Amino acid sequence: MRILIVGAGAIGGYFGGRLLQIGRDVTFLVRPGRAAELARDGLVIKSPHGDLTIPNPPVVQAADLAPGYDLVLLSCKAFDLDDAIASFAAGVGPQTAVLPLLNGMKHLDVLDTAFGRARVLGGQCVIAATLDAQRHVVQLVPMNAITFGERDGGVSERVGAIARTLGGSSFEVNPSAEIMQEMWEKWVFLASLAGSTSLMRAAVGAILAAPGGADFMLGVVDEISAIAAVAGHPPREAFLARARGALLAEGSSLTASMFRDIQAGARIEADHVIGDLIARGDAAKRPVARLRVIYTHLKAYEGQRG
Repeated sequence: MRILIVGAGAIGGYFGGRLLQIGRDVTFLVRPGRAAELARDGLVIKSPHGDLTIPNPPVVQAADLAPGYDLVLLSCKAFDLDDAIASFAAGVGPQTAVLPLLNGMKHLDVLDTAFGRARVLGGQCVIAATLDAQRHVVQLVPMNAITFGERDGGVSERVGAIARTLGGSSFEVNPSAEIMQEMWEKWVFLASLAGSTSLMRAAVGAILAAPGGADFMLGVVDEISAIAAVAGHPPREAFLARARGALLAEGSSLTASMFRDIQAGARIEADHVIGDLIARGDAAKRPVARLRVIYTHLKAYEGQRG
């Protein structure tokens, strides 16, 4: 199976590097600057699962892309989605499956419009990774997994084939018969954590120690859970217990990548992670007062950033 990974940043670089390590047919679609970095240093991964350097990993640039890939693995930020689609469209052939690992749901409609719904799988990943000053991939904590499946449910032949191809490395591979449920549950927790820590500019433990902190975070979970329920995917009790437990852990240093991006003055996914939830809540006539406060804060940050 030929795999095209769009970008070789923290997420794409990590998963692609681990697949190359076990001999899979992986090519990175990169811009000229990243191609030069990879030619100079190789793909360097620093990880609790073992460091790895792959000299001269296979790369291609958009102008040289041709059809023939079986799987496109997409892990860009939501605000880069349109540019990413334009860059990899030439590599999509009749049998290509597109597996996005973006947050939220809005990207699914965009990808469906570009390539047709039948090509686009549901997917998500769990990993905390970044690029350091040397542009090397640094995995921050041991957790690393990809979960994916057919959006209509069941485990198809192509999902099984993808699972076999991705399997065998140091990250978990989870083919799912209910990927939309799992994507909604991740969105509930991600948006609650990102919204709360970004608004309060603090980790979970510090928010809990502040008056009203616990009530605010749990209220955000409730607002988003109600939106998920209207969409046909009410969060399961076991998930809610884990989510609430993580948000009620005293002294926790847990923050979201959105909060860390704000600290770094970087772009954020305000519309994709929070704004889209508000739109869905409004359409369903569900109250989203806390989400509105969070969204106003995030958009004010974006406005100041310019």
